[in-house]
Amino acid sequence: MNRNLSEGNPAGVLIRFALPLLGSMLFQQLYNIADSFVAGRFIGENALAAVGNSYEITLIFIAFAFGCNMGASVLVSQYYGAGRLKEMRSAITTSAISVGVLAVVLTLLGMILTDPLLELINTPEEIMEDSAIYLDIYIMGLLFLFFYNLATGIFTAMGDSRTPFIFLAVSSTANIFADILFVTAFGMGVDGVAWATFICQGVSCIAACIAIVRRLKVTVPAGDAPLFDAHIFRRFLIVAVPSMLQQSFVSVGNIIVQSVVNSFGASVIAGYSAAIKLNNMVVTSITTLGNAVSSFSAQNIGAGNFARAKQGFRIGVLMTYAFCIPVVILFFFFSRTVLLLFLENGGSDAAMSGIAFLRIVSPFYFVVSLKIVSDAVIRGAGDMTPFMISTFSDLILRAGLAIVFSSLFGSVGIWLSWPVGWVVGAVVSLVFLKSGHWIRYAERTRI
Repeated sequence: MNRNLSEGNPAGVLIRFALPLLGSMLFQQLYNIADSFVAGRFIGENALAAVGNSYEITLIFIAFAFGCNMGASVLVSQYYGAGRLKEMRSAITTSAISVGVLAVVLTLLGMILTDPLLELINTPEEIMEDSAIYLDIYIMGLLFLFFYNLATGIFTAMGDSRTPFIFLAVSSTANIFADILFVTAFGMGVDGVAWATFICQGVSCIAACIAIVRRLKVTVPAGDAPLFDAHIFRRFLIVAVPSMLQQSFVSVGNIIVQSVVNSFGASVIAGYSAAIKLNNMVVTSITTLGNAVSSFSAQNIGAGNFARAKQGFRIGVLMTYAFCIPVVILFFFFSRTVLLLFLENGGSDAAMSGIAFLRIVSPFYFVVSLKIVSDAVIRGAGDMTPFMISTFSDLILRAGLAIVFSSLFGSVGIWLSWPVGWVVGAVVSLVFLKSGHWIRYAERTRI
């Protein structure tokens, strides 16, 4: 069901819109969580390390998909909020054509660069083969990844967060059972985990795209809206490219960190792989709440209601803090217990590495929440320069300090780089938000 986010009580509207998005993201994360769980518990520690090692490279592709999601979402939100449905249809079809071309190009590049990328991050010999197998199968499903992200961006832009939730709830639950079936019943290894994810993600993508086509037939008359509009394409690039670059550089930073982690051996890699899955689930959850704020802000900016867009920041911070409180308690005080989802021995070297990571990083989820929600409001206005500056500040510090601190404090030094990067990034984002630059930008560029 489409929903106009520029009407009604701001807090109630935003919370009702955000909760299904959060549920969708949690189910999305079950894809990777399930892969790591099955690999670690049913195949072995090296398999867990291989999945985690490959995951850092898959984040590069996810970054591009996320950029496409944001480019389409901001545009469609603004057109929808302004009531310009003909342009909204063109924005959707223009985005779909662009996404299809990009996905094919990245699939071809990924097939060629799998081994060089794994060698670049110093993948240990004992997990190289499994890492390559997992990554190759993942890359074959990039078209599904990209179009699913596009579809969810369009749904949320029109105020519908429930439909993506339903698709993901079903496909993610199926993925868990498929992982276990392929590994335990069919005797497959890491390839079984990867194929299960490929199949389930493909089904959810196709279902989401069919639903989008049906929704458009009801919501937007076809008329004479062009399938590809050069002006809309340029506006799409203005939001999508910085989002891709931002997420890509974050992924590159993660790869740099992964290469530092890899220098400490398979046990530290396995511990980090387990802990980073949990950490990424939390940060992605906060980002998803931020995406809800972004769509809320974009619709209200499209409707010319800047005061209501500002309210989205305060409501967004409260939502993210309500989410962070129980998570921080769980990760800080019960880190050993949650890591046993992936590791068989809570007293192993791998477990000790994961525990150290979670206890150092988790209290700073409150800090990164401020950055993410600030960025969401700014991004909803289409003002991408501040968004990128704050992210690069975080990234450069995090990657650089991981290298420096690891030489001083060992693997624990790597974990210490997260809080420093997040604090600096949050300060930069808040300064840009309070400056009002995003309002002036939105007033100049309103559709």
